[in-house]
Amino acid sequence: MKFELTDDQGDFRSSLESLLSSADTVGAARAWASGDHAPGLALWKRLADQGLTMLATDATPVEVCIAFESLGRHAVPGPWVESAAYLPLALGREVEGVATVAVPPLVPYALDADVADHVFVVTGGSLARATPGEHKTSVDRTRHLFTVSAEDAVTAGDLDAAFDLAVLATSAQLLGAGERILADAVAYVKQRKQFGREIGSYQAIKHALADVRIALDFARPLVLGAALGEVGVSAAKVAAGDAAYLSSRTGLQVHGAIGYTAELDLSIWITKVRALVTAWGTPAHHRARILQELVG
Repeated sequence: MKFELTDDQGDFRSSLESLLSSADTVGAARAWASGDHAPGLALWKRLADQGLTMLATDATPVEVCIAFESLGRHAVPGPWVESAAYLPLALGREVEGVATVAVPPLVPYALDADVADHVFVVTGGSLARATPGEHKTSVDRTRHLFTVSAEDAVTAGDLDAAFDLAVLATSAQLLGAGERILADAVAYVKQRKQFGREIGSYQAIKHALADVRIALDFARPLVLGAALGEVGVSAAKVAAGDAAYLSSRTGLQVHGAIGYTAELDLSIWITKVRALVTAWGTPAHHRARILQELVG
């Protein structure tokens, strides 16, 4: 099956890519990781003005995927899945400001609760306001995780649909991050020379990068198919996670020793992929859902 964006969707993607390409998203991500939220919040406002926080309620899941793939490609920090995918459906309305949520046991911690204007938790199948507690460390330094304590309950919408949209948004983020790592790896192997030749001219390097290209190309139809309701979101999450993880491992390998350094921008995407692979449900959880869909 072939998926093509409409003209309006293509224009939306181009507009969003233009905005993010002109913004210092790497600088915002590094500042966010160190506890300086000002650049990230300024970017948040620009993206909210662009309509990203309204997509879950006012657009289709396809537009959500377009937006989150761009967020992943540019490593935009902040609880975007929570604010722009899960909570609008969980609350039945657009979220004002920055918001986050914990959905135990699959999402045990609230992302960036220290900077959020609103913090929620799902407890006993109901949505409640929450208070942040202990900080937990993530492999992705831009992801600040917090335990939460439930307070008063709030009126909730469709929590199952909200969870599925959050899974879909995370899948699109993984796809975008995987594409960015592959693009950076291809650019690097065309420049790096070893034994008098660009390392990208070696057959083994070409094959490794081609495998990543194929994996990402196979994951994309599943993500878009899930957005259209043709396949389950768990299939999209597994495929996008596997493809992005392969991209991160290959990108690390072709960069050699420098790929392990935090100073290299590539590390922002590599650690993000590692965190997102298990965010909003582990691969094992989603494979179990796929199995249930097939045999149930």
